[in-house]
Amino acid sequence: MKYDFKKQLRSFGYAWKGIRCCIGKEQNLSFHLIVTAVVVIAGFVLGITRMEWMIIILCIGVVIAAELFNTAIEKLVDLVSPQQHPVAGQVKDIAAGAVLVCAATAAIIGLIVFIPYLTRFFL
Repeated sequence: MKYDFKKQLRSFGYAWKGIRCCIGKEQNLSFHLIVTAVVVIAGFVLGITRMEWMIIILCIGVVIAAELFNTAIEKLVDLVSPQQHPVAGQVKDIAAGAVLVCAATAAIIGLIVFIPYLTRFFL
């Protein structure tokens, strides 16, 4: 199979289109992006290490990806089940629960990374 660079570029375009359709329209994604900005600013101000940056960036990526998956699942459920249905509600709740697990884990990791810097900064 021959590699098609134009097709690859189109794929990236579709991916960015998917991300853009959520930014500003999905409240939880907007919240996570605001938290991301605060965390990145704090990382620069406090001078976290390269390894800590890698961990923080991984956490940010996982949470944002989970939120995008959740949004896609919710939209798909709404499409195939326009009326309320207990299973449709459970699917949405499970997807939201996955985001919560990712976000809570990222928050705990963030505390582990930032608390030592914050105690030195403020004490």
